[in-house]
Amino acid sequence: MTAATWRERAAGLFPGGVNSPVRAYRAVGGEPPILVRGKGAEVWDADGHRYLDYVGAFGPLLLGHAQPAVVAAIREAAEAGGSFGATGPGEVRLAELIRERMPSIERLRFVNSGTEAAMSALRVARAATGRELVIKFDGGYHGHADSLLVEAGSGAATLSIPGSAGVAAAVAAQTLVARYNDLSSIERLLAANEGKVAALIVEPVAANMGVVTPSPGFLEGLRRLTAASGTLLIFDEGSAPTVAGPTSSTLSPRLATSTRPGRSPATRS
Repeated sequence: MTAATWRERAAGLFPGGVNSPVRAYRAVGGEPPILVRGKGAEVWDADGHRYLDYVGAFGPLLLGHAQPAVVAAIREAAEAGGSFGATGPGEVRLAELIRERMPSIERLRFVNSGTEAAMSALRVARAATGRELVIKFDGGYHGHADSLLVEAGSGAATLSIPGSAGVAAAVAAQTLVARYNDLSSIERLLAANEGKVAALIVEPVAANMGVVTPSPGFLEGLRRLTAASGTLLIFDEGSAPTVAGPTSSTLSPRLATSTRPGRSPATRS
């Protein structure tokens, strides 16, 4: 069956013919590929075209497609019964390995998606501080939770506005929007909302707006400002470890989330 036929069938089932908006290619043009097979660093589409895969499933496939040792481990786990809905040795070993590699982590929890990890981190922050407001950065993406799908208003004192249809204005107003690499914008928001901000969530390396690296001293400044105001600093490293390595292994936030390659541990440190 051709890629065009698969796209036509998908269009009748999924909004935009895809299950993640960026896969629709509307912002960049072209037709989304229909991939059917991968081996090593290469993938093939339904029409037989071969591609060099720079995506790697957005991180988990660091060893490439169908890596023999990985395939063997998956087969062994499936033959042992698969998922049980209960704690098993595998997740304990994985958690120990993560904490060994990232010593700042005290406790962690595995969840099913980056959205769920960010939502969980915000809930913990609000519960711990007794505050409601959250600060994020313009252009940063932290999943599709309503309170994080917001955009900056028209002025410095303007409340955030919904960044997607279906997000209630009252929910969007709980999130304040700052400028990445601009500590003064954080200082102004914290001063204007003294004692009200539960958390500041940031991609240490802003992967979702073009892989923008932090200016020297920016992350350290966030740590200083949040500590002084009683605000919890959350590093959302959903894509950052893939492009730059885990920042929270060298600079300790209060909470961190990561969706690759371990697939969404929401962690506390």
